[in-house]
Amino acid sequence: MNAFWLIPIGAYLLGAIPFGLLIVWLSHRRDVRAEGSGNIGATNVARVAGSGAGLLTLVLDAAKGYAAVALAGVITGHNIRWMMLAAVCALVGHVFPVWLRFHGGRGVATGLGVLLLISAPAILTALLIWFLVIIFWRYVSLGSVAAAAITPLLMYVLYQPGYAPPNAVTWGTVAICTLIIARHAENMRRMAAGTEKQFSLGRPGSSSESSSPD
Repeated sequence: MNAFWLIPIGAYLLGAIPFGLLIVWLSHRRDVRAEGSGNIGATNVARVAGSGAGLLTLVLDAAKGYAAVALAGVITGHNIRWMMLAAVCALVGHVFPVWLRFHGGRGVATGLGVLLLISAPAILTALLIWFLVIIFWRYVSLGSVAAAAITPLLMYVLYQPGYAPPNAVTWGTVAICTLIIARHAENMRRMAAGTEKQFSLGRPGSSSESSSPD
């Protein structure tokens, strides 16, 4: 058996580490899944345990995705196909973690992490779009969906300007972004119904916003 086939398994298990759940439990002895939106991502963690805990969750969720792709690159001599497979598997691990009966986060922070090493210009541009949408419309879920929707195009244009990216990058990015958008379907339904609450920086335990960026 080619040892490289251990890469997707390792990437999945790394992505499945529920940092948001662990941070809230260790700092407040509370289950973040039982409060706010019930999500283990950074926004709900910030709502339950404060902005510091939310920021730490955001960083760690992104870092585990980045680490999965970086390790795949080191092991395979930076083979882009294996790196993209690791990227997809790490995101799947975050969204469907075996430790939490396959009920995980929405994948934005981890998606940012897994694609950052593939093309930093594309992902930093998508992050800027995410931020601007939140500033103007104050919906984290809308910013997340907008950034995910534009990322395949940004990856195509900015991966290596003047040249089309490898098919593994194109289709891997499409798969990652499609999963992130699908995970925000309920948020989009609430937004269409006018019941999606807007984002605000409130004190821990507030219910200022019902969506999560992860």
